[in-house]
Amino acid sequence: MQAVLIDGDGIGPEVTAAACRVVAAAGVKVDWIRAPAGAAAAADYGDPLPDETLELIRRYRVALKGPVTTPVGRGFRSVNVRLRQGLDLFASVRPVTSLAGVTTPYENVDLVVVRENTEGLYAGLEHEVVPGVVESVRLVTRAAAERIVRFAFELARARGRRVVTFCHKADVMRLSDGLFLECARAVADDYPFVLFDEKAIDNVCLELAADPTRFDVLVMENQFGDLISDLCAGLVGGLGVVPGANIGGRNAVFEAVHGSAPDIAGTGRANPIAVVRSAAMLLDHVGRHEAAAQIERAVAATLQAGVGLTPDLGGSGTTATLTDELVRQVAR
Repeated sequence: MQAVLIDGDGIGPEVTAAACRVVAAAGVKVDWIRAPAGAAAAADYGDPLPDETLELIRRYRVALKGPVTTPVGRGFRSVNVRLRQGLDLFASVRPVTSLAGVTTPYENVDLVVVRENTEGLYAGLEHEVVPGVVESVRLVTRAAAERIVRFAFELARARGRRVVTFCHKADVMRLSDGLFLECARAVADDYPFVLFDEKAIDNVCLELAADPTRFDVLVMENQFGDLISDLCAGLVGGLGVVPGANIGGRNAVFEAVHGSAPDIAGTGRANPIAVVRSAAMLLDHVGRHEAAAQIERAVAATLQAGVGLTPDLGGSGTTATLTDELVRQVAR
């Protein structure tokens, strides 16, 4: 099979190379088509997301992406936002599961955060009204709201999940979240065998901190999803172990949800597990279900054995030692 590979910035090339090794060990031959994106692409092409990268993803349909650097409050616009909007990758999917060998205050967490990826405050509709006053527009459309909630219900049905919880703040944002909630209720009516719940986003945060095992599938708008998905990653060990996907009608980009960590780039200390698990999601997406499950089993076995782990996972190993152990476990 063929797929696009975006190495990314900082530790990106190191962790994506590790993921490619693990995929190969699982017996899947992938012709990786490299495509530029991020700060390095901005320097080489004058654009952090060259048109050729978008065209390659459109041609090959799926991509594995390493983390890219996004300047804070200056410089170029987020590559991640441009990718999602340019390819209409409307659904962010973050599976969050407890992992044996990773010690956290919570056990038996097993939920999925589904986030609308193209609208809300992250649509980037900002302007300066007068000097010192900036206005940001929170965009919600019926079409996008219905689409993401339907995606969440279809995911729940396909994976045998029981409850879809819609997260909102309709008591304050009565028009925008009010429309979203109205759409969620209407879509839920088409899925009588999946339970539907609706909760205020602040209450969701409280309940996640108290007992995250009560949740199954969470669906919400863009900014809420950004915050909640990272919060949920913290429940099971952090961004270094949680995979992610951005899925549209035709294309999908799979990526680790952590940053490019330039401070440790080249030191051999980068943890590749998040991008390895994202690669497993890619394989599952294209129908290579057994290979995806094989990789997930290898991750679990590696973490349980505690062999070769990087410092963030409590070990003294390196990117190379952790990748070697993952490859060994996959090949068993």
